[in-house]
Amino acid sequence: MSKMVHEFNDIIRKLRKDLFGKGPERIHTVFVENMAVSTLYGNLTPTEKFIAGTPDGTDMVHIARTKMIQQVYSNNLPQGLEDIVGAKLVHLFSDMKVEEDIAVSVFVFDKNIEVERG
Repeated sequence: MSKMVHEFNDIIRKLRKDLFGKGPERIHTVFVENMAVSTLYGNLTPTEKFIAGTPDGTDMVHIARTKMIQQVYSNNLPQGLEDIVGAKLVHLFSDMKVEEDIAVSVFVFDKNIEVERG
């Protein structure tokens, strides 16, 4: 894992830990052109897992998680995120599959962030 990916993942993990009380157990991020695509595994707190035990609870956890993440990034961008990739964040797309405890975030930047491989 490159230093840039590691630092990017650390920011994502810290933000989610601070926001939800638990960060993801594992994050896999790839940089593709002007995007960072992060897959996050093991996100849910024990309380969220309990709430998700019913279909209505699953919907509630899904909506709360995805809306909160989008709101946090639009209102208060995590410090250092844009510095790491050297570009400005213009869009964040986020979704979660509650039943499998997997989330995906696609960060779209204003220019290419992909590191050239030599």
